[in-house]
Amino acid sequence: MWAGVAFALLAGLMWGLMFVVPLLLPEYPAALLSVGRYLVFGLIALPLGWLDRAAIAGLSRADWVEAFKLVAIGNLLYYLCLASAIQRAGAPLPTMIVGTLPVVIAISANVRDRQRDGLLPWARLLPSLLLIGGGIACVNQSELAALSIGPTSNELRYAGGALLALVAVACWTWYPLRNADWLRQHPDRKPRAWSSAQGLAILPLALVGYLALWLWLNISGNPLPMPLGPRPLAFTGLAVVMGLFSTWLGSWCWNQASQRLPTALAGQLIVFETLAALAYIFLLRRLWPAPVVLAGIGLLIAGVLWAVRIKPVKAGS
Repeated sequence: MWAGVAFALLAGLMWGLMFVVPLLLPEYPAALLSVGRYLVFGLIALPLGWLDRAAIAGLSRADWVEAFKLVAIGNLLYYLCLASAIQRAGAPLPTMIVGTLPVVIAISANVRDRQRDGLLPWARLLPSLLLIGGGIACVNQSELAALSIGPTSNELRYAGGALLALVAVACWTWYPLRNADWLRQHPDRKPRAWSSAQGLAILPLALVGYLALWLWLNISGNPLPMPLGPRPLAFTGLAVVMGLFSTWLGSWCWNQASQRLPTALAGQLIVFETLAALAYIFLLRRLWPAPVVLAGIGLLIAGVLWAVRIKPVKAGS
């Protein structure tokens, strides 16, 4: 149990990095950030896949189809929507919306997977969900002023950012549920090999996406210099950071956690991603969090600690 929590914490620390990259590279389109990140992930997976070649060779056609689905929706589409949302609405709104993931996933998994994982009793789960929900509200309260729409603001841009963040939540509600299904159905498979297989699956998708985007920018007359944009060193370095840490290492840690924890509990631990993202954003701003933000972080941590003490019971008992 606690090893699974530790792996989920590490995954959250890795994933939190991806919230600040669109702020560091505002002149880059979200599509380029997404395909660049996963192109690096795919290239990293090549030597790792060679190390795990025996396990990867044992994957069936159905396994590869599942890997393609997972990376297309849970990786490429998710980060495309998230980066677009951050660039359209700023960091606070997407962080607030994506911060609801622990609650959305926990409820979805408790309804969907009660026969396999056991039921986390709603009466015991509710205080944890309330603490996490209250914490999410608190950590974003000091940011709500950024969402106030003035007479010169672009209302459609804010609305589009909100919609894209909601699509990102849908993508990442689906991904951990399906990923956990595969891992639970294949307890003899190494999580590292499954992470590498997903990297190998996304490489051709990211490459085609990168070339298609390059072609589209040329046809549309976009002045963005390709293939690496106006700040090639910054873009390449951050793409490597996202591909190695936020994607491969984060995915490996999450797979380790998914094999050890009930899906409803693991879903709540995605709260670590929100905490890490907030910490990185405040470091980037060089500001100390306001008291209400610190109170919210305390509520988030309390909700997680409450959740890990809940033992699943057999459905129907």
